[in-house]
Amino acid sequence: MADHYPPDTSNYPTTERTRVRRSPKRGSHAHADVHAILDASPLCHVGYVINGAPYVTPTLHWREGDHVYWHGSSASRFLRAAEDMPVCLTCSIIDGYVLARSAFNHSVNYRSAMVFGTARLVDDIEEKTDALRRLIEDLFPGRWDSLRPMTKQEVKATSVMRMKIDEASAKIRNGPPGDMDEADHPVWAGVLPIESRLVSPQPAPGLRDGMELPQSLADLIQSGRLR
Repeated sequence: MADHYPPDTSNYPTTERTRVRRSPKRGSHAHADVHAILDASPLCHVGYVINGAPYVTPTLHWREGDHVYWHGSSASRFLRAAEDMPVCLTCSIIDGYVLARSAFNHSVNYRSAMVFGTARLVDDIEEKTDALRRLIEDLFPGRWDSLRPMTKQEVKATSVMRMKIDEASAKIRNGPPGDMDEADHPVWAGVLPIESRLVSPQPAPGLRDGMELPQSLADLIQSGRLR
């Protein structure tokens, strides 16, 4: 009788689509690694095929457990066509340029995640409104309750898509140039770090006199994080 082992709940399954073939040591199927990249990047790109043609659209996203959400206009033909369709969602973060002693060994430090699943439309008004609330709160904690409530027409004009992550992989490069065997060549080598961060706010035209930046946003800017 074959041994029976419990399913590996800490990793997504390794499939032909998610197997990391080039530099496999940089790859991971661990939930923690995939989720960390999805959570760190506010922007994703969603790819799908409509009438035999490929499309990729950028949008804001957020994750809840093993589900990823994104939103767009209800008038978008892409979102309407993507319902119940297999999609590929990716996030990429560049952390630095890696300058080596030769052009061939130049690289980048980066974090990337690729996830697969089936897109579902969130069409219940209350569920959709709550999903949009979670998007705002994910990006700007504490802001939702201070905003003018969304109208029914605004909610109707917005589509929210949800996808359960069925397959996923992450790939990460972090480190100096891999050309120590050429260390004697007289040229500077190393890493030029790249940071994406919030900077000084730009108040909207017509802002009421005395309307100060909320402390929660000031703290967010001070933290240097994007989400």
